[in-house]
Amino acid sequence: MDSKGFREAAISSIDEIINYYDNIGDRDVVSTVEPGYLRKLLPSEAPEAGEPWGDIQRDIEAKILPGITHWQHPGFHAFFPCATSYPSILGELYSSALSGACFNWICSPAVTELETIVLDWLAKLLGLPECFLSTGPTRGGGVIQGSASEAVLTAMVAARDKYLRETVPADLDEEAREDAIAHKRSRMVALATTMTHSSTKKAAIILGTRFKAVPVHAKDSYALTGPVLAAALADCRARGLEPFFLAATLGTTDTCAVDDFAGITSALADFVPAGSPGEVWVHVDAAYAGAALVCPEVQTATGINLVSGFHSFDMNMHKWLLTNFDASCLFVRDRNWFIQALSINQAVYSNAATDGGLVTDYREWQIPLGRRFRSLKIWFVLRSYGASGLQAYIRRTTQLGEDFASWVRDRPDLFEILTGPSFALTVFRMAGRTEDDTLEQRNAMTKALCEKINGTGKMWVTSTLLDGKFAIRMMTGVRLTEKEHVELAFKTFVDTAEDILKS
Repeated sequence: MDSKGFREAAISSIDEIINYYDNIGDRDVVSTVEPGYLRKLLPSEAPEAGEPWGDIQRDIEAKILPGITHWQHPGFHAFFPCATSYPSILGELYSSALSGACFNWICSPAVTELETIVLDWLAKLLGLPECFLSTGPTRGGGVIQGSASEAVLTAMVAARDKYLRETVPADLDEEAREDAIAHKRSRMVALATTMTHSSTKKAAIILGTRFKAVPVHAKDSYALTGPVLAAALADCRARGLEPFFLAATLGTTDTCAVDDFAGITSALADFVPAGSPGEVWVHVDAAYAGAALVCPEVQTATGINLVSGFHSFDMNMHKWLLTNFDASCLFVRDRNWFIQALSINQAVYSNAATDGGLVTDYREWQIPLGRRFRSLKIWFVLRSYGASGLQAYIRRTTQLGEDFASWVRDRPDLFEILTGPSFALTVFRMAGRTEDDTLEQRNAMTKALCEKINGTGKMWVTSTLLDGKFAIRMMTGVRLTEKEHVELAFKTFVDTAEDILKS
């Protein structure tokens, strides 16, 4: 494909993408293909000779789109949004054109420097404490990771390294030190709640450390409180375990609960005071709900200023902030924690700027070596929408969640809200036929409601289990979702629930 062919193909492709978004509501939300469908449609080997673009492009609609679940569909109410926007798509286009591994500054100075700048922009927009800025007093800063799972693993690696440096005597000989580290690692434990995303447990598995899930309950709105954490820490100490990492959450996956940051701070201060050797590293997972911090009223309500004593904070622009996957933004209070844990030097990486300590090399802030020019799409989105545009989007989709919850409350004969609305998420279940209905009966009716709703093809919701109660999660954060779509969703819930009660 030469430049002329690329121009023609690009124009045609852009037209198709625009048409896709303009008419996405006409499609079913969830793909209905059978497993293995694509292998039946494609040859068993790559073609010997190149094919014309027109033939390839036709196969997008005929063979690929039938196997796509449309996350941008206005009837997509499952999980959380996986956002995108036209400025973000353009950022990906330029990033692809300027492709490179870009693991250190000299590989492309603009790639590193733009990332540092836009993540400082984002940190300020989110209201993060100054310590998380690259210009802050502790030389913190942000780095773009592939996902929140990658971010929590990176933070846990740094936490493990920091804890071992601080708690293993430095004056031991090499063999004794290795033995001390091995013993220490066998007692170290990472903490999270039973509502924390599974990525924290997975990171502990990867690192070979213990993991403890701290139970949280409805009476605390499924959030981690200071007393609950204090009890968990005391239990660890009594068992001879050494907590080194805690995942706190701003917006848990199941219910969008926000952990009690003040209570966590207090409990940890009583356990090992902040700044002391062997302190517990606190990582805040705000993968989805962190986007709402662009609104000042959310910053106040969540107490985001309290995280100044924590160690790292992560949010995904690719969930609710109009930037396509992948754009997970990880902030750390002191960059040296990452660099000391993750810096591996090789002669081929050497250059004057790096060797002189004049620049940031993001290879020392992440698990992989190479990285893409992901900051371009963030730059495009922040400049295209501005703070006011992003705030308007978050407030509009949040209000849709408030509207839906109010309609659910107005039908207590059909529904019961378990949590929310919180960050455009409402978790609810069926009320049952009578007060004498058992938990199993109500679970069965709610599960039937969920399956019938998803069976329409026009909307998609996901479920969860809270204290044994089967519940439906209804999310309204997708960019293309408008009030008319939420009204239709509620009507569908009502009609379907009434049919279930009659059966």
